[in-house]
Amino acid sequence: MTAVMKGVRILEVAEHTFVPAASALLADWGAEVIKIEHVERGDAMRGLAQTGVAMVGGPVHVLLEHSNRHKKSLALDLKTDEGLEILYKLAATSDVFLTNKLPSVRAKLKIDVEDIRAHNPAIIYARGTGQGERGPDADRGSYDFLSFWARSGIGSAMTTSDSERTTFPPGPGFGDSIGGLTIAGGIMGALFHRERTGEATVLDVSLLGVGMWAQGQGIAISQQHKIPLHQSVSGRTNNPLVGIYQTADGRSLVFSCLQAARYWAEFCQLIGRPELATDPRFIDHAALSANAGAAADELTAVLAAAPLAEWRTKLATFSGQWAVAQTTLEIGTDPQALENGYVQNVVSANGTEFKLVGAPIQYDSEPPVAGRAPELNEHGDDLLQSLGLDWDTIINLKIKGVVA
Repeated sequence: MTAVMKGVRILEVAEHTFVPAASALLADWGAEVIKIEHVERGDAMRGLAQTGVAMVGGPVHVLLEHSNRHKKSLALDLKTDEGLEILYKLAATSDVFLTNKLPSVRAKLKIDVEDIRAHNPAIIYARGTGQGERGPDADRGSYDFLSFWARSGIGSAMTTSDSERTTFPPGPGFGDSIGGLTIAGGIMGALFHRERTGEATVLDVSLLGVGMWAQGQGIAISQQHKIPLHQSVSGRTNNPLVGIYQTADGRSLVFSCLQAARYWAEFCQLIGRPELATDPRFIDHAALSANAGAAADELTAVLAAAPLAEWRTKLATFSGQWAVAQTTLEIGTDPQALENGYVQNVVSANGTEFKLVGAPIQYDSEPPVAGRAPELNEHGDDLLQSLGLDWDTIINLKIKGVVA
């Protein structure tokens, strides 16, 4: 794999998933990432036992691993002058400063743009927030469940209009991981701009903005027609080959053949109902659209009569677009995911093997290796010595609680 970020140093003061996931991706692509953690507890994610949508537990904290792979950890008390001085020295050697601290916290800790750039005018300053840097809620904390999912309209759009409450996100860190990928791309663009012009930029990405972008087409439709989007109560569309059908063993077959008439005859042949292709109700595009409900009823009955394994075999040669709705457990053994390196085996610091999803962008046809997250302050002493601090000074800082 071409390590496109090799030689780039990123200094991170961030916790949880949204912003740390960005530097985790950059580390996968070769960047050196120095993670500054709370001097006693570390990243708050280290102590997270439950997310609200999933239990954490187990021999490996996989949520922490997902967003902190390949990093170097330094536990540092930024509320002390000595700790801040160490941070500034690291900033002077870094290409990017990355944080998710709120504006008021950044000012209090003296890690805002002007503070960091006083020690490195050429540094790219990247900040991830819940709702953006401007507006009445700029200094309010948030999570992807709130800003990405609920406030952006995604949660409502994923809920049927007759439901009493909005649907929960599909898993922990859903918007955070998408947002992290967005920040990573933004940082790479900022580095390219600096390389071309010599100008260091300030980069802003918010969970609200990312959620709205992800739902951008839906928002545009709603604004144009003045109606909110919801999931169909019936689950039906005006195209019988765009939808979800149940099998005899309760599995779901998902079809997205946008040109229904093009695939209709072939599909009917494969499912053992060739007569449906010449049925006057479904004979051409206009008829199929006008009678989409009746066509869907026919398909519902046919597909419900056999188990998934049988349909996998019968539809193996189908030229249309379809998939099986897999669980988050099944995708871990999907041959396509494994062959492309989308799921990888990783060994934790204590020697436990576990699985992580690999970075979704690959260079030169080779997936980047998903490494493990650091132990708290695992690289602290080495980093301090690299700044020229002798061992006596480091011991003194440890005694004072400035470093771990």
